[in-house]
Amino acid sequence: MTISLEALNALPEQELARRLRDCCGSSRWIEQVLQARPFRSAAHLLAAAEDAWEHAAPADWQEAFDHHPRIGEDRSQSEVSAKASVWSANEQAAAAAAGGSVLLELARANAEYERRFGRIYLVCAQDLTAAEILADVRRRLANGPEAEQRIAAAEQAKITALRLRKLIGHDL
Repeated sequence: MTISLEALNALPEQELARRLRDCCGSSRWIEQVLQARPFRSAAHLLAAAEDAWEHAAPADWQEAFDHHPRIGEDRSQSEVSAKASVWSANEQAAAAAAGGSVLLELARANAEYERRFGRIYLVCAQDLTAAEILADVRRRLANGPEAEQRIAAAEQAKITALRLRKLIGHDL
């Protein structure tokens, strides 16, 4: 269910924070986006979200990462709303349609990634096939920890923007 920008601006702060958490699980990010209200346009909302993310710290990134399930799974480390779960499943739909052998390889690559970096592999999976995701995770396993953390943060930013557009029913 989408909400108009006017209705979003009119929400009580706690309700808006809940809806923003569906888009990004970082508490600090949510607080900063709330401060940018009222949103004059979809572009203003997205710019506020981007600015808040650019000022986030690695701990904020990790909090957001924890709100995502592993690729191919439906449970995250942190409790998320039904809406966030549905969005995540829809974003991974193309990957979920893959055959068993590709999904098994993806699960193995996810486990290797977690051993190497200490967190789940995160990618904006919208419209990516399981084979494309598998190639990406294998490529990213060669990264150093700091570089990979920044790549994961950039992927989170893509997911957040996608979900904010879904929230307000705006396709930019």
